[in-house]
Amino acid sequence: MNKVEFSHITLSYGTNVVVRDFSLSVKEGEIVGIVGPSGCGKTTLMRCLCGLKNPDSGEVFVGGVPFYSKAKRANIPPEKRNIGIVFQDYAVWPHLTVAENVAYPLKKKKNLTKEQLGYQVNEALSQVSMEGYEKYMPSQLSGGQQQRVAIARALTSSKDLIIMDEPITNLDAKLREGMLVEIRLLQQRLGCTVIYVTHDQEAALQLCDRVVIMDQKGDINQIGTDEEIIEHPANQFVFKFIGVSNFIPVIKRDGKYCLHLDKDYEYTSEKPSGWIDGPAEMGIRPMDMIFDDDGLVEAKITQGVFLGNMFNYFVKIGDREFRLQRSTLDSLSGHEYKTGDTVRLRFVNEKYYPIETKEANHADV
Repeated sequence: MNKVEFSHITLSYGTNVVVRDFSLSVKEGEIVGIVGPSGCGKTTLMRCLCGLKNPDSGEVFVGGVPFYSKAKRANIPPEKRNIGIVFQDYAVWPHLTVAENVAYPLKKKKNLTKEQLGYQVNEALSQVSMEGYEKYMPSQLSGGQQQRVAIARALTSSKDLIIMDEPITNLDAKLREGMLVEIRLLQQRLGCTVIYVTHDQEAALQLCDRVVIMDQKGDINQIGTDEEIIEHPANQFVFKFIGVSNFIPVIKRDGKYCLHLDKDYEYTSEKPSGWIDGPAEMGIRPMDMIFDDDGLVEAKITQGVFLGNMFNYFVKIGDREFRLQRSTLDSLSGHEYKTGDTVRLRFVNEKYYPIETKEANHADV
């Protein structure tokens, strides 16, 4: 059963069409990430789901119930949709204690005794490991603790459907990593449906069962698991959007396949998988450019930086510079490469796309 269904949603602000004919089904009990550049309509769609904005056309269903449909004359008020929401800026009220913040959505519900309210607050706080903080003020909490309070408050609104809109953006790197794990464990314990809205593609790929990739126009370019999107990007936009990438113009000349830079550099004599005829460019991840003494392409290392779990290199082929990454384990078990070295390269898992513009022929760093 689909827990959430957007059906042909279109919404405009004046003459600006923000969302155009958008349809998406989210299954019950899964985490779906909606990812795209700023302004593509991600948050607008969530506002439609929560009832904070009515679409110009289309329908929104939750659990088969029409939350919004002009045709069915349905428009459930926001306070009756029972959707938990976690915002980027936490939105915890500074003048309320932790318990009062978490209890706020419950106070809108009728027929709850003081004991029942206290029980639900304590249960929500226990789900996010914040027992014992009931009387704390937000100013006494760290950013990660405030975000846990925001999640606990969302749980008192709904343990069934939760929207998270950029929930970890304001946390530092270590806290972001830990919070992603906590969100996943919480979702597994509760079995709730989570829609995770972000521009952070890495976080979405790490956390979500499926990821929806939207472009600047608000169109869905691909829906898939992390493996499907990384290994089989639907198009050049998805390839560029998911991680750092190099784009190198390529050409077939005299039966050889060459990098087409200041001159032609043969990199294989066998037809590459996915090759396209005509003006084209190779899309390749930094980890898929490999130092190999038997490689056909000669390059020079212009810079090497140790990043802990990997080495980050910039290599120059002809008059162009590209990014290459090598895991620390590979570096420790093999040859050590340093700035100024002349090396040979091999390419794996590359993708081929029609060439877009002259400006596209460089490392997208």
